Amino acid sequence: MPINIGAGFLFPVLPLLKAAIFWYSSTMIATSFYHLAVYTLVTVALISVLLMAAWWLGAKRTSPAKRMPYESGVAPSGSARLAWPVPFYLVAIFFIVFDVEAAFIFAWAVVWDALGIAGLVQITIFIVILFAGLIWLWLKGGLDWGPSRERNADFSQSLRKSSK
Repeated sequence: MPINIGAGFLFPVLPLLKAAIFWYSSTMIATSFYHLAVYTLVTVALISVLLMAAWWLGAKRTSPAKRMPYESGVAPSGSARLAWPVPFYLVAIFFIVFDVEAAFIFAWAVVWDALGIAGLVQITIFIVILFAGLIWLWLKGGLDWGPSRERNADFSQSLRKSSK
């Protein structure tokens, strides 16, 4: 006589199976959090030990010469609040902004086949907005950091005003 194993056979086992799956998944989560907690504690302990070692090994004596600002071996003179042009800083900021946008475009390029035509439309709009920003920046003079008569005149006037 063959044994009939049907849905009725699994009915009493099903709650036990669900409980086993829940227990297994909860222990997996608990194990993951345990590893994260150990990693966090080791990191905090290492940082604390390094900071305490730096404090303990560091110099404790100060002098007026040590408290002076260091200017390449030259004693500072005058005010540090002069109106100097900052084109190099602007170029660095522009580079960072457009470099981050390039990272977004590279991420899009990795999954372009999965995004389809909607992804192509979205990245096209993104690039058009970037290009419009670059044109606006160019028209405002943000990319002109070479010598020019107008900027040199503005700079010399601001130097005269700050020296008064």
